[in-house]
Amino acid sequence: MWKRAAPLLLAMSAFAQPSLLSPVPAPCEPVNPNATPEARSLLRTLCALSGKSILSGQHNFPNHRSQHSDQLAAKVGKYPYVWGSDFGFTGGDDKDSIAGRDAMIEEAKRQFAAGSIITLMWHAVRPLDDEPVSAGSGWRGSVQAKLTDDQWAALTTPGTELNRRWLAQLDVVAGHLKKLRDAKIPVLWRPYHENNGNWFWWGGRKGETGYIALYRMTYERLVNFHRLDNLIWVWNENAHTGRATSPYYDFFPGLQYVDVLATDVYGEFKQSYYDDLVALAAGKPVALGEVGQPPSAEVLSNQPRWVWFMGWSDIFDRRAGDAHKALFDDPRTLSRGAALPAP
Repeated sequence: MWKRAAPLLLAMSAFAQPSLLSPVPAPCEPVNPNATPEARSLLRTLCALSGKSILSGQHNFPNHRSQHSDQLAAKVGKYPYVWGSDFGFTGGDDKDSIAGRDAMIEEAKRQFAAGSIITLMWHAVRPLDDEPVSAGSGWRGSVQAKLTDDQWAALTTPGTELNRRWLAQLDVVAGHLKKLRDAKIPVLWRPYHENNGNWFWWGGRKGETGYIALYRMTYERLVNFHRLDNLIWVWNENAHTGRATSPYYDFFPGLQYVDVLATDVYGEFKQSYYDDLVALAAGKPVALGEVGQPPSAEVLSNQPRWVWFMGWSDIFDRRAGDAHKALFDDPRTLSRGAALPAP
């Protein structure tokens, strides 16, 4: 157990001694010094896109494979460049079922072979709970439930029962990510997204012992223990829309842990959502991790550094109409098959 927890112990000691943190790499160099050539190339491509073009993208529920990307392509006439999915949390035939994980990974392989860029996320159940949880009630009762302060302290303390349960959850997901690593597929990995909001169990906890600790522990486990060197680390916030959210910087784990900074926008694309993220990025790429509606041509002009957008599942593809087609037809938008800049 102590060998397995060693990376976490190192991470926790680094929190107390900032001088032990590794130097910040250049903006277009991965934070993982052992990143694969494929991951390095993809990150350099994203940097080359910044300020010039934006990759189109579409999320798919894990048990829906490519359904939403396919439906969006049928409506707009072009296939999204970025294919996204989730590791899920329910069971059975539900759209978010963990039973679909193996097939989802195989779909990721097919999408990559067809020219897609892959992004993955995870609506994780609380470490208090066992997978799968029930569809409907499990969303509110686990993914969006809370941990007490004492439970959070236990979660972020190596060696506790809750920490071990969390490690076991993460290790299952790592096993699936290794299949993509072994296939030499780079992944835009955005764990524990929208953490500056108060609606997920991992969200709303500011400071070094809050969400920042969880993110750094996740990085240490997947990079230093599991050697998942194919991951590009995407720190993904929610647009700071009001009382339910906090400013991005309250949850920022540091430039040593983040390759791409992203935010989710459901509603107006306010300039502040972009400006605040660009300021924090210090030259690293920025992206729209999730959107509910297409950004307009004016938004692309005023916010030129977004390197991809990802429409959220049935919210985006179901509503696809003239505005979506205009976005895909915009010369700045790149869809699958379009030439990418040299990394």
